Amino acid sequence: MRISTVTMYEQGVSAMNRQQADFADVGQQIASGKRVVNPSDDPRAASRAVGVSQSLAVNAQQESSRVTARNSLSQEESVLNSVSDAIGSAKSLVVQAGNGTLSDADRESLASDLEGAYETLIGLGNTTDGNGTYLFSGYQDNAKAFSRTDAGGGVDTISYEGDQGVKKQKIDAERSMNTSDTGSDVFMKFSSGSEYIAEAGEGNTGSMTFSGPDVRDAAAAGYGDAYEISFAEDGGDLEYTVTNTNTDESVTAEYTDGETIEFGGLALTMEGEPADGDSLNVTPGGDMDEQQASLFKTIGDTINALRQPVETDADQAALDNTLSTASRKLDASLDNVLTTRASVGARMNELDALDDVGGNREIAYEQTRSDLVDLDYNSAISDYMLSQVGLQASQKSFADIQQMSLFQYLN
Repeated sequence: MRISTVTMYEQGVSAMNRQQADFADVGQQIASGKRVVNPSDDPRAASRAVGVSQSLAVNAQQESSRVTARNSLSQEESVLNSVSDAIGSAKSLVVQAGNGTLSDADRESLASDLEGAYETLIGLGNTTDGNGTYLFSGYQDNAKAFSRTDAGGGVDTISYEGDQGVKKQKIDAERSMNTSDTGSDVFMKFSSGSEYIAEAGEGNTGSMTFSGPDVRDAAAAGYGDAYEISFAEDGGDLEYTVTNTNTDESVTAEYTDGETIEFGGLALTMEGEPADGDSLNVTPGGDMDEQQASLFKTIGDTINALRQPVETDADQAALDNTLSTASRKLDASLDNVLTTRASVGARMNELDALDDVGGNREIAYEQTRSDLVDLDYNSAISDYMLSQVGLQASQKSFADIQQMSLFQYLN
């Protein structure tokens, strides 16, 4: 078969172009460090690499979310630590105030010190982050969590102005975490299971004081219910009636000064002389509403009581009962803050664990993407050298073909 000179030239040029293209492709791979430079190099690997890159981007976003969550929780944990210290300081002052030898001036001095702790707690409740966002306002983070109202003669009344919304952050594919706690949960709540707290009824005029209640039998019938103890005169004798406010069941007995009475698995000691119409309320701490459990109200009531002159036995009894209730409530408030702080710590530990998981996941994704598109330099260099030899061979053969002409033999 006769092959024309044009055909030989075209085949030679075509062969050189192919070898040159292969040589350039391998050179581009070596320069970029990628086996798949263009999707057409390996469509299947390129497609899978896009999916892996998206997974890496999602993992990076979740890592960023965990950083944000950790910053929020770290700031809350720091504030809660300060709240714990302030409550401990307030409790110490309440204990000092129980010293029966103190004068009105001494109690006024303690009230001033206690007011300092009160103001500190208000400031902590209205803490903001670096962006001016209030930590404990729920979703209303552009407004103060707690507002003040002039109580008219006493310390200001503190009210919670935030909502019950708890901010969440998605920190992993299937995990959203609370990154805040509301001010009402921190400052105006007792943990479920808090001990019983006894409070003297408003308007009591007698000189009766109480201590307790103490738990005697947590398995007794009625344990966990709320009780009211009321006092009344009957034919010259003073009686008390213990009423279970959950079931309306009641028991009446004659009052004896210094007696320890038992009801619902509890024991309560009463001393002094109650007046007709006086009362006590005995309530599980976890069942108290925000008004009863408010840390600010507890300290505010104590400050007001310390500033009242003590002139009669009834005045002393009212002060002692207020201090006894305040001591129990401060303990319950501290337990609640410590419980919240423990929850914050647990969430931060979870973030650390998820960081480890996310780091391992990132390594796995990077390895998978590398396997799909990254270059094996040993193989690439070998291909590079082979392509170079092929290109040189095609160029040499084309040069030889150029010389295959009869005109070279004609003079």
